[in-house]
This record gives sequence, C-alpha cells and structure tokens, in this order.
Amino acid sequence: MTLFSLILSVLVTVTNVQNSPNGYGIGDVATDFSLKGVDGKIYSLSNYPNAKGFIIVFTCNHCPYAVMYEDRINDLAKKYSTQGYILLAINPNDPEVQPKDSYELMIERAKEKLFVFPYLIDEGQKVYPVFGATKTPHVYVLDHNRVVRYIGAIDDNAQDASSVTEKYLEKAISSLDMGVKPNPEITKAIGCSIKTKNK
Repeated sequence: MTLFSLILSVLVTVTNVQNSPNGYGIGDVATDFSLKGVDGKIYSLSNYPNAKGFIIVFTCNHCPYAVMYEDRINDLAKKYSTQGYILLAINPNDPEVQPKDSYELMIERAKEKLFVFPYLIDEGQKVYPVFGATKTPHVYVLDHNRVVRYIGAIDDNAQDASSVTEKYLEKAISSLDMGVKPNPEITKAIGCSIKTKNK
C-alpha cells in the first residue's frame, strides 16, 4: 500500500465515523423498515422485490439545505425510477421539537412541490439512528441486496445546482451499474442537524 493510499484510507475511515457514528458503514446490509408516507400508505424496502437498488434520502420540510435540494431530489427520483432505483425520502425530525416538520405539513409540502417519490415520516425516530444519519439531507445508496454502497451528500454545491461539479450520488449509481465500487464511497453530508429531544 502506498503512502497516498494509506492516507486516503484513513481519511475515508475518519469521514465514515463522523457521518455515521452509530449507524451503517459501507458494506453493511440495511435492515428493512415500515414507515408511513404522506399518502397514508406504509412503505418498506420489501415492497420493491425487483428494485435494482435504493436511494434513501433523510430530508425534511424546514431545513434550508433540504429545501435547496427538493427539486434535485425530485429530478433524481424521476430519472432513476425508470432505471429500477427506488428513491424513498424520510423525514427524521421530531415534530414536537420542530413543528414545521409535522406529518400534516409534510403532506402539504409534498402536494405543493409535486413530489414523485414516497415522503415518509420516521415516527418515534427509530429508523434514522439505525442508518446513522446526522443531517438533512443525508443520502444512502443501497444495491439490490440492500448493501450500503454510498453515504453522504447528493453533490458538491447545495446553494447552486447550476454550479455543481461533482454529482456524488449519480456517480455512485453509475459505478454500481458498471459493477465497480463508487469513488468516493463516502462524502460529508452538509445540512441541518436532525431535531430530537435527546440532543
């Protein structure tokens, strides 16, 4: 192993610890979940037995970073649903701590923005800690076996979609389609902290 490779490995490990201190790492198999969507239906990974993979996005109504990514998330869902990838957006915030992230307002937001993906609420905040999500937005890409292949940001410019130079999420999916490991496998999620009574 070269010195450069060793340094890179250490940096990736450190980033992984920062992004997912108690959750999934690259190569872990995601446990299924059952969460209610804004349409009143219950969604699970097992609802999609023929999925090529999953894009799990922890996001919410109120966070400015989440809002900046709403249109991009919608576009990603449209693009990748035709390729067999299922995008599920999960609101991890406690609505008692942040009332703007209530289920009722999630329904309104989904209608207003014409979300084409299931927008789910993490009632009781039981799912986001399992993943290790810390921000909104925070993204996890799973392959068809639910193995975690990418963790982090959607791209490298939250403020301006037209100035993005690195589309991390899209690059990760392209790598999976080619049968190779995403590079990078982990990036730093940029956004608001998840709102919970415990912190």
